Amino acid sequence: MLVISGKEVSAAVRQTIAEEVKEFKSETGVTPGLAVVMVGDNPASAVYVRNKHKACAEVGMYSEVHTLPASTTEEELLALLRQMNENPALHGILVQLPLPKHINEERVIANISPEKDVDAFHAQNVGKIMIGNYSFLPCTPAGVMELLDYYGIDPAGKNCVVVGRSNIVGKPQALLMLERNATVTVCHSRTKDLASFTKDADILVVAIGRPKFITADMVKPGAVVIDVGINRMEDGKLCGDADYEAISEIASAMTPVPGGVGPMTITMLLKNTLTAAKNFQKK
Repeated sequence: MLVISGKEVSAAVRQTIAEEVKEFKSETGVTPGLAVVMVGDNPASAVYVRNKHKACAEVGMYSEVHTLPASTTEEELLALLRQMNENPALHGILVQLPLPKHINEERVIANISPEKDVDAFHAQNVGKIMIGNYSFLPCTPAGVMELLDYYGIDPAGKNCVVVGRSNIVGKPQALLMLERNATVTVCHSRTKDLASFTKDADILVVAIGRPKFITADMVKPGAVVIDVGINRMEDGKLCGDADYEAISEIASAMTPVPGGVGPMTITMLLKNTLTAAKNFQKK
């Protein structure tokens, strides 16, 4: 079985991004800039934010991190976003989710300039993805497509089943597969007889947040399995939404967890930030 290594692909893509950033800086004198905002002290979010900051430095980008207390009001956060929208040194703005309960996530996302929305969560960017005319893609689904391309796995004409319908992964993933000429089925918590769909998949993308939920008897022999899930077991080890050990016996290719889709997410964020900087220069 082919192990689809996000670490390997991520390293290759970041090398290309670093070269492009260097070239962009020498041509324009501008350094692509990313601002990350975190509200509260969610430990998982803190790790992500640190990794994003480190990744920017690695490819030669400017980055700033704003860590706000959990007591921050929605108005205070929106005021900060307004400043960032107007700051020419920042090309990308990302607000780390989840936010504290008293802050409306939808309103916050709507107040990020669509041109700086490097997560591609703003309604305007979501609409552009829907019609296939976009500048940015949400980082995780974009990372999945990059993995498939790197390993020469073409979705065209294949049955692709996406398990999960979130706005962050499931829905955009289905649209990207559709754009690449796959025949797409979206399954979710209300799907009856889930296995009857997953067993028909040439490419199975799982993003439901339930450890080892997809078992080997739910997978077609020879299928490509992309596991977006990351769950911590009671023993502290990480695992995906699919049973890697059992499925790897029958799949033709599969992403491990950790080291599969995970490393790609931040890499695609860097790619989006570079795209945003280039788009600002064209104005």
